[in-house]
Amino acid sequence: MEAKQKATTALIHIILILISITMLVPFLWMILTAFKTLSESTSVNPFVIFPSEWITENFTKVINNMDFPMLYSNTILLIVGRVVAAVLTATLAGYAFARLNFRGKNFMFSLVLFQMMVPGQIFIIPQYLMVSAMGALNTIFALVFPGLVTAFGTFLLRQAYMGLPKDLEEAARLDGCNIPQTFLYIMAPLTRSSMVALGIFTAVFAYKDLMWPFICNKDVMPLSAALAKMQGQYASNYPQLMAASLLACIPMIILYLIFQKQFIEGIATSGGKL
Repeated sequence: MEAKQKATTALIHIILILISITMLVPFLWMILTAFKTLSESTSVNPFVIFPSEWITENFTKVINNMDFPMLYSNTILLIVGRVVAAVLTATLAGYAFARLNFRGKNFMFSLVLFQMMVPGQIFIIPQYLMVSAMGALNTIFALVFPGLVTAFGTFLLRQAYMGLPKDLEEAARLDGCNIPQTFLYIMAPLTRSSMVALGIFTAVFAYKDLMWPFICNKDVMPLSAALAKMQGQYASNYPQLMAASLLACIPMIILYLIFQKQFIEGIATSGGKL
């Protein structure tokens, strides 16, 4: 029985290692292609994996042709704006739906669930008309606007607040705390891990957003939209595109290294996937 258990464990580890390698191959291919020449990157020879000569000319060209400081700045402002707005609104709404009783509560929460069930592209035209009416097209606010509220975050924080015991609120009420004080000093600090998880998810989603920046902005571009513009209709310079992609990965790599523990805990506790 013990030998069978060891064989099963070994098989599981082998499968997980193979899956990990499969997921790392595109990233490794991007790094290798960034140091190749154009002819090597488009070669049909399957054995041309490593570049014959490691060149850095691709990085020099993309840095000179693209305003990376501005792109980094726009992307950071996009991520920070959406994270702050999403965590703030989701925390307040999640607490209201989980712990307060008011008329129309179930109906309004069903609207939140409905928003999670339909494709996000449905809301693009109304959001564009709203941003246009405010005269905010081609601004950082336009990039942040779709992330001011989040149905996923509201649901996540609602579940977090529902998991807290009611005795905490009753004790706070006996001590003379009103609803805002109970929320601010008692309940909100206990859901800090869920807030961090929501912030990480929101940051990843904002970094990957491609369609909305193309619709609302022409000049104020984040990294994802700027990279997409590098790909031509008939031909693309893949080494330069991979070099720019590698440079664009730097913010998220830094974010992951800083919040690695919270990132893993957030995925494990929320049951979500990216």
